[in-house]
Amino acid sequence: MNISVGDIILMKKPHPCGSNEFTVTRIGADFKIVCGGCGREMLLPRSKVEKNIKQIKVHYD
Repeated sequence: MNISVGDIILMKKPHPCGSNEFTVTRIGADFKIVCGGCGREMLLPRSKVEKNIKQIKVHYD
C-alpha cells in the first residue's frame, strides 16, 4: 500500500467515539494514527492497519 505521513485513512471499524477517520502521523513496522473524532493517538502494527483500511484520502501539504 502507498500510505504516507499526513494521509487520512477510513477504517472498516470505527473508533469507540464513533469516528472512522484517522490521520497517519508515523510509518514503520508500526503505524501511529490519530483519531479524527476525539484526537486519541494509537500505535498499531502495520499488518492490522493495512488489513482494516477501507479508503485512503491523500493529504497534500
